[in-house]
Amino acid sequence: MKYLYNILLQVSGKLLGLFGNFFGQKVRYFATGQKQLFPKLKACLQSGKKNIWFHVSSLGEYEQALPLIEKIRQQHSDYQIILTFFSSSGYEVKKDKTPADCVSYLPIDTRRNVKKFLDLVQPSAVFFVKYDLWPNYLHELKNRQIKTYLISGLFAKNHPFFKAYNPWLKDSLQAINHFFVQDVNSKKVLHQQGFQNITVTGDTRFDRVYQIAQTTQSYDFVKNFKQDKLLLIAGSTWPKDEDLLAQYINESPHDFKIIIAPHEVNDAHIDEIEKKLQVSTIRYSGIEKNTKFTDCKVLILNTIGLLNKIYADADMVYIGNGFGKSIHNIQEPAVFGVPIITGPHIDKFKEAVDLKMLGGLVSIQNYAELQNILDNLIQNPDLREQKARITKEYALKNVGATDKIMKHLEL
Repeated sequence: MKYLYNILLQVSGKLLGLFGNFFGQKVRYFATGQKQLFPKLKACLQSGKKNIWFHVSSLGEYEQALPLIEKIRQQHSDYQIILTFFSSSGYEVKKDKTPADCVSYLPIDTRRNVKKFLDLVQPSAVFFVKYDLWPNYLHELKNRQIKTYLISGLFAKNHPFFKAYNPWLKDSLQAINHFFVQDVNSKKVLHQQGFQNITVTGDTRFDRVYQIAQTTQSYDFVKNFKQDKLLLIAGSTWPKDEDLLAQYINESPHDFKIIIAPHEVNDAHIDEIEKKLQVSTIRYSGIEKNTKFTDCKVLILNTIGLLNKIYADADMVYIGNGFGKSIHNIQEPAVFGVPIITGPHIDKFKEAVDLKMLGGLVSIQNYAELQNILDNLIQNPDLREQKARITKEYALKNVGATDKIMKHLEL
């Protein structure tokens, strides 16, 4: 398996270099980023400084890393912080908007790239986030005896690194000096696999959303749009979510407002959403030109960067892609204390499972269940208040992972 992995990476890297520009925008960005990353890194790094390297997969993992990056920046200003992304969607959004000194794509996990990258960066410590772990990097970090940590880790019995037919992957985890995991189950799984260097700290993303909640002020456009009506915010929606929501909006007799923040904000997708709706609708980009936007039923947020800040004004929240593989962040609305609705596929997300069990989140299977919970929430303020209290208490209870990690670090 080790040899097959390395061969596939080498072949895919060459194909990406030759044909990357013929694929979609995200692949083109990734291919271009791979070609340019070493010269850019070399130009960015300052000689004579000690380096700390953080690696994240995409935007979600970046939000988990950010509280720790900021804390290290405050307490260890002599270090230079290098941040790498695997995903083009993460890198392209955050490349100029982070507290890190250098931001880069992660070089593809070939042995040659790994050695070249580590020779250049020479990190004193390394942080991986959640489960974006790369075996060649891990093996080389172990060989070089570089302190390596995993933060906000999540492990289950069926984790790919624990497959019996591939002990090479499991062996690569020996590089990690300390596992900072989200829950007791992850610690139990690691113990069963023979690892002892584990601390349950929770999810650092709660620290991040708590920071946002403490500094967030209501946006005038949200208040003006909402007025004195109940507001449902639908975050990071996908077509299946939009179909269900559109049906409810078109059929519901209740007087409420809704902000839809779709996962894809291109004009073609916004056009499709608007075609499904039979009520007055406006896009965020059209607010300034329409003084009567407050009369609209639906506001479509065709921009990025605002969603996590407007949950403060929500009375109910629908989180998108619960019918897909990866629901959007539910910590963001939870910290503001709001009832949450999402689709059925939540098993991989501890916070969603926890909140469903506690009663702050409702996981729906179909339109009838969506209609039932929204009708109940709209008509029953006591139910809204009860679920809101549950979500906020849960979020606040889970704040503090960053400080727990800092107590164990040796920098």
